[in-house]
Amino acid sequence: MRMGEFSRRTGVSQRLLRYYEEQGLLTPSRRPSGYREFTEEDIATVRGIRILLGAGLNTATIAELLPCMIDDGRILAAACSGTLAGLDRERERIDQAVAGLLAARRTLDAIIAATDPAVTGDPEACVAAGSGIRPDDTGSLAGATT
Repeated sequence: MRMGEFSRRTGVSQRLLRYYEEQGLLTPSRRPSGYREFTEEDIATVRGIRILLGAGLNTATIAELLPCMIDDGRILAAACSGTLAGLDRERERIDQAVAGLLAARRTLDAIIAATDPAVTGDPEACVAAGSGIRPDDTGSLAGATT
């Protein structure tokens, strides 16, 4: 099937399908005219790509792991125990990212909890000392630079 129908059947934009091809995740055959030709197997490949992207993996890691995965139509499974090391590595990376986000949330919670409720009702009380930064009508800090 050609790109348009393949896009419709997978629910993935043509632009994203071309990106998958550039990343080596998809390898459609080419007609003599140069048009890409996709197969039913390519539909399963795109499903696997989408599952692994949803699991937080980047395309380089997916290119490494996808050939070693089995798709039963519902979920992917490792085809061999050697693939588990790569999946465990990605799980650890995600665990570390989650821990970092939770620590950031705890810090924000502590700042919010330490804020005097009487101060939060007075926008002028939020003026940074000597900086000239004042809250605007939206609550953002006008004049702040990042």
